[in-house]
Amino acid sequence: MKRTWKIDTAHSEVQFKVRHMMISNVTGNFSSFDSTVTTDNDDFKTAQARFEADLSSISTNNEQRDNHLRTSDFFDAANHPKLEFVSKKMEQIDEENFLLTGDLTIRGTTKPITLKVEFGGTTLDPWGNTRVGFSIEGKLNRKEYGLNWSAMTEAGGMVVSDEVRLFVNAEFIKQSA
Repeated sequence: MKRTWKIDTAHSEVQFKVRHMMISNVTGNFSSFDSTVTTDNDDFKTAQARFEADLSSISTNNEQRDNHLRTSDFFDAANHPKLEFVSKKMEQIDEENFLLTGDLTIRGTTKPITLKVEFGGTTLDPWGNTRVGFSIEGKLNRKEYGLNWSAMTEAGGMVVSDEVRLFVNAEFIKQSA
C-alpha cells in the first residue's frame, strides 16, 4: 500500500552554509518550502521524495545580502522562483543511514545530487499522528547551477566559496489513507 508523508514545516528547517572570505561560514535558510514523500507501506527504502523551496524566502540575517542573492547574480528569483529536488533512488546503508540520489534544479539547470540521510526515528504524537524525522546533508558546486557571481579580495582570496553545504532537518507526518 502506498503511503504519503507530508513535511511539517513548523518542525523542519532547510539551511545552507557557504565559506566567506575563506575564513568563516555564512549560514542561510529558506523559510518557505514544501516536501512530500511516498513509500510502499512504511518502508523508507522505497521512498520517492519531492521538495521545493521558495527562493524569495532566503534569509542570511542580512537584508542587503539576501536581496543580492535574489538577483540574477545568484538565484534570479524573479525568473526562477523555486528550487526543486526530485528523488530517483534511496539506498539503505545501515539501520539509520541512507543515500538519497535525485535531480536538483536551480535557475533552470538540473543536475544529479546524492544526499546523506540519517533516519531519526518514528513516534506517535499526542493527536494520534505518526511522525518520522530525518537529518539530511549534502554539498554542491553553486557554479554548476549558474550561480556565478564572484569577487576576489585584495589578497587574492575568494569572497564566496563555490562549495555550498546543505543541511535539512525534516519531520514528516503520515497522511490518512
